[in-house]
Amino acid sequence: MFFLTPRYRKEAKLVLRAARKLIRYRKDILPEAQLVALREGCTRLSVALRRRKKEDIVGTTQKLHSLFDEAAPAPPLAGLRENTEVILVALVIALGVRAYFLQPFKIPTGSMQPTLYGVTGTPTVEPLPNLLVRVVDFVLRGRTWIDVTAEQDDTVIGLREVSRFHFFTSTEIVTRGRTYSVPAPANVVRDDFKIYPGRPLRAGEPIVRGHADSGDQLFVDKVSYNFVRPKDGDVFVFKTTGIRRIVVPPGMGSQYYIKRLAGLGGQTLRIEPPNLVVDGKVPELPVFRRVMACRDGYNGYSNTSGRGEAFPILGSPADEYRVPEANYFALGDNSYHSSDSRYFGPVPEKNLVGRGLVVYWPFLGRWGLIR
Repeated sequence: MFFLTPRYRKEAKLVLRAARKLIRYRKDILPEAQLVALREGCTRLSVALRRRKKEDIVGTTQKLHSLFDEAAPAPPLAGLRENTEVILVALVIALGVRAYFLQPFKIPTGSMQPTLYGVTGTPTVEPLPNLLVRVVDFVLRGRTWIDVTAEQDDTVIGLREVSRFHFFTSTEIVTRGRTYSVPAPANVVRDDFKIYPGRPLRAGEPIVRGHADSGDQLFVDKVSYNFVRPKDGDVFVFKTTGIRRIVVPPGMGSQYYIKRLAGLGGQTLRIEPPNLVVDGKVPELPVFRRVMACRDGYNGYSNTSGRGEAFPILGSPADEYRVPEANYFALGDNSYHSSDSRYFGPVPEKNLVGRGLVVYWPFLGRWGLIR
């Protein structure tokens, strides 16, 4: 059996196979003397393998290996070339998978809470835990501990969000005297840690102390919608290109949103808080039922935002909306704090990217298949 074969015999067979291959491929360009030497070396090694004497096999293997190297010397920087080739192939495969099969996506906001979470901040007054706890929290929970202290009495002038590699987001707190960096988006710094222009700072006191939990990071299935029609209740990702009332900052290109598919083309929707009504009936799907139950962090469906402003579409219990054909109606599970089709209208079929499949990080909380 192959796994019981001594190592020196395995090496001998590999060298013999390579030498015979070299002879076949280069017999028309190698000098006759080298061809003769290679053929004789192959014959001697074949005889040694049949006789099964270790010393003969090892010796003839080394001689044939030397002849092989003379006939086909390794090119300059062979190791670097091989490693570069492996990296490029892996990169091409990864880009192909991302383009056609699975795309990573990071939840940007809290519009799908508590099903999926965006970045959230939690202020604390206690000192930060030790380094080991912070590392474990980051790996398992995606939690970043923050402790930024004012160096002098000062006043906040503004907040400036900075994105690196389109993935790592931080916020610069600009004061009259200097700038402080916080590893969290500007909306988290402003809304959760209450940092805003005009806020006074005192030397030695914390500006931001606590932790920011990373938004859920998931894979989007980009294949299924090529073969099956999207279904009610799907968590789906779509591009914002051409959707009215969504203003994309200059130079950013299209943004990506993730919502719950609440209405297909041809269906008529109404919201009677906390219920969603589709074609005159309250949906039976568990994903809608749990939102309407107003338990476990869900608050039901609403006609107004958290500030009490009526949405342009379905802004009152009496309003009805018929979804145009080849379009989809998107709702966030966090209905009072979601900018969705009640505000910007239906999502055209051409804008669909795919179905949210699985949360791959953080490992604690909502890790696993998306409900």
